Amino acid sequence: MPASHHQYLVRGGEGEKEKGLKEETLVNQSSPVGFLLLGFSEHPGLEKILFVVVVTSYLLTLVGNTLIILLSVLDPRLHSPMYFFLSNLSFLDLCFTTSFVPQMLFNLWGPKTISFLGCFVQLFIFLLLGTTECILLTVMAFDRYVAVCQPLHYATVIHPRLCRQLAAVAWVMGLAQSIVQTPPTLRLPFCPHRQIDDFLCEVPSLILLSCGDTTYNEIQLAVSSVIFLVVPLTLILISYGTIARAVLRINSAKGRKKAFGTCSSHLMVVIIFYSSVIAVYLQPKNPNAQERGKFFGLFYAVGTPSLNPLIYTLRNKEVKKALLRLLGKDVDPK
Repeated sequence: MPASHHQYLVRGGEGEKEKGLKEETLVNQSSPVGFLLLGFSEHPGLEKILFVVVVTSYLLTLVGNTLIILLSVLDPRLHSPMYFFLSNLSFLDLCFTTSFVPQMLFNLWGPKTISFLGCFVQLFIFLLLGTTECILLTVMAFDRYVAVCQPLHYATVIHPRLCRQLAAVAWVMGLAQSIVQTPPTLRLPFCPHRQIDDFLCEVPSLILLSCGDTTYNEIQLAVSSVIFLVVPLTLILISYGTIARAVLRINSAKGRKKAFGTCSSHLMVVIIFYSSVIAVYLQPKNPNAQERGKFFGLFYAVGTPSLNPLIYTLRNKEVKKALLRLLGKDVDPK
């Protein structure tokens, strides 16, 4: 056999072997093995403090949102569209935090690992409920718009059937978004170290972990951010702009105060929710932004669900009266 032909065969065999190893590496990177959630591991002292903060916030979330749901169901005076949507929001927050807080507490106190299946479930539920909340807050803004701007037609426009349909649309859109975005994200060829620089499995962090081409995933994330963040927020701002103009046309100060009072709780929830979500999903790509994004993400994931029931309870007289009635105390009918 000529020497040149022998060298060609050897090089060809090495090329095939290298190609096989490369393909095997990519398969291994995309295979269902676990990940490391780095979270706040760079600040070990902070992790113990965060453990206490997360436990406290989670308990507040459980108690507060369960109470809102119970009051909305048990008190006949709260059987209105506003409290129907609020109970949906409370149920969503309960599911949202329960889907990842136990894993987060485990990671803060001990090993930072999460299985591939655990990451899949966490990402799927996170996208489903996060998207549903964006749509649900928009629906609640529409409810407040009709209540303030068209009070005489409120009962005929926002009827029980429409409420159920709007809530169903919010949940279905959340499910659709999760089905569309979860599989492509977890099919990415991940780097061998498999270290997620976050405290949970999120789309931006998983894209950063990939060693392959992420153009499609980044475009998908950008498009979904516009559809489920920018568009709902724009609709909410338009609703509240119209509400503000209507309220300012009310002659009596008492009437203006009452009108603003019906919207203030929802507006506060919207501001807290969207400011934290935008800080997480629309941040620039650099290490400092990534580090800040973790804290905003923690507040979005743990802080917001615990604050929602507090805001609605403390700033809403009807909820406070319903709570007193539930406790068997006399309530001033005024």
